[in-house]
Amino acid sequence: MENKYFRFRILLVGAFFLISFMAIAAKAIHLQVYRSPWLSQKASDQYEKSSTTSGKRGIIYDRNLREMAVSIDVTSIAAYPPRLKGTKFTANVLADILNLDARKIQRKLAAKKPFVWIKRQTTAKETRAVRNLQIPGIDFVTEYNRFYPHTTLAAQALGFTGLDGAGLEGIEFYYDQLLKGPHINFTVFKDALGNSFSAKPEPSANNRGHDLILTIDSNIQYITERALQEASDQYSALSALAIVMQPSTGAILSIAHCPHINPNTYSDSDKSLWRNRAVTDSFEPGSTMKIFSAAAALEYGESTPSSIFYCENGAYQIGKNVVHDIHKRGWLSLQNIIKFSSNIGAVKIGEKVGAKNLYRALRNFGFGRKTGIDFPGETTGSLADYASWSKIDTGAISFGHGVSASAIQMVTAVSAIANDGILMKPYIVQQIVNQNGHPVRRFEPQKVRRAISAHTATIVKNIMKTVVTEGGTGVNAAIEGYSVGGKTGTSRKLDKNGQYSNNRHTASFIGFTPADNPEIAIIVVIDEPKGQYYGGIVAAPVFKQIAQQTLNYLNVPPDGGTTKFRVFLGSEVQG
Repeated sequence: MENKYFRFRILLVGAFFLISFMAIAAKAIHLQVYRSPWLSQKASDQYEKSSTTSGKRGIIYDRNLREMAVSIDVTSIAAYPPRLKGTKFTANVLADILNLDARKIQRKLAAKKPFVWIKRQTTAKETRAVRNLQIPGIDFVTEYNRFYPHTTLAAQALGFTGLDGAGLEGIEFYYDQLLKGPHINFTVFKDALGNSFSAKPEPSANNRGHDLILTIDSNIQYITERALQEASDQYSALSALAIVMQPSTGAILSIAHCPHINPNTYSDSDKSLWRNRAVTDSFEPGSTMKIFSAAAALEYGESTPSSIFYCENGAYQIGKNVVHDIHKRGWLSLQNIIKFSSNIGAVKIGEKVGAKNLYRALRNFGFGRKTGIDFPGETTGSLADYASWSKIDTGAISFGHGVSASAIQMVTAVSAIANDGILMKPYIVQQIVNQNGHPVRRFEPQKVRRAISAHTATIVKNIMKTVVTEGGTGVNAAIEGYSVGGKTGTSRKLDKNGQYSNNRHTASFIGFTPADNPEIAIIVVIDEPKGQYYGGIVAAPVFKQIAQQTLNYLNVPPDGGTTKFRVFLGSEVQG
């Protein structure tokens, strides 16, 4: 009886082990055959960790193929914490060499991670000092650092990149997806004991981004920046900017700011200086707007250059508001209203044109809408619908108050006058090429629309030419041997209380040359100049300096458009 019970127990235990073995075998077959990829991935995850670095960023060239932004090889220092011994000592040594906080380094080294960055983009001196320590578990990874060989030249236009090589401002940001190189992955391995070691990324011939060829000419950019800096220093201005454009194409030849920044050390500059204010910021243009009011009168208001308007001897009341002129004048022709920059005359022009037609003309010139320039953060400016305008609104807008525009909108609009009434889309990149130098995309001049008729454009050109003749407000912009069409602007800035300031102004000049066949259009804006603040005194000479040197550089022959005359900085040339 006992033997039978004993044999039964043996069979029961044997059956249990047999079933267990079959279950284990079935599970093993299932994992090895049917779940093999999943199992391999789970195993890989336990001994492989991936890290990523960026490929080489494309080069930015000016129109003459001079390098404006390049990427250079730099070294970054990393660590494999499991391989380190004496993390506190290591942290202190690295902190001393790399000028970092030892406690922060120690926290990184104490983290249970196979790979950590210690410092990105170290100097050659720092790299050499750390290499000499020969610390096991410290590695050196090759990356790329953005470098701007001309330092401050066109800095706000170019923008800059961050530590990871991504564009943060300007062209670098707008064209980031094309400029940046592909991501390069490298794997960090752990052995059975948990020690880490790395597999270096293999160099690839296809690790570069696309290159950009700009419309900017670095020589014209230098001319513009130097003239702007001199004026800003002379009048202790808060800031200044200028743009040079080809009227017939919309190509930007220069776009300058003062104060400038050095994109190689952009973090040392105030953030307010980083953006391209010529595109992102708007201002009340003041009297430069009068040329577009005159264009509206000629196009829609049944006016001619000789149409006369009564300028009320210097004071014109509209409801509770009074519009003033600096000089008391009676009857003036439309042409002389622009030449002498009469606010009251501009109001009378606006009244004759009417709010609807004035709004229509300004919209056709591009005010109140983006130009479409290939640049981030463009402002639309401000131009309310005419249906909401009061009588004083119409008058104020006619002489450039109650409306705001960016510098790029202004120079694009005046270029339409220079270009026989055709508005062109401004652009700053003319070509994208791959790493082999083959074109990927070309940007051709693009017509937006006809802003005014060619006939009206010719008349406005001739009116603008009188502004820089003797007695006009823009006489300081006259260039010997070249005809110039232009307009001065002086606008009072709004204070925080919403009232116009008596001591804060924006001085500007906008124009083109040679006037009959314009090669360049230029806008100069000086923000809060001290002492003198009229556009005809502060901004017009900057226009002259930029235009004269640019025409010489471009070998544009004189057209004999002016003769010599004496210039008096008196009341007639204030603008």
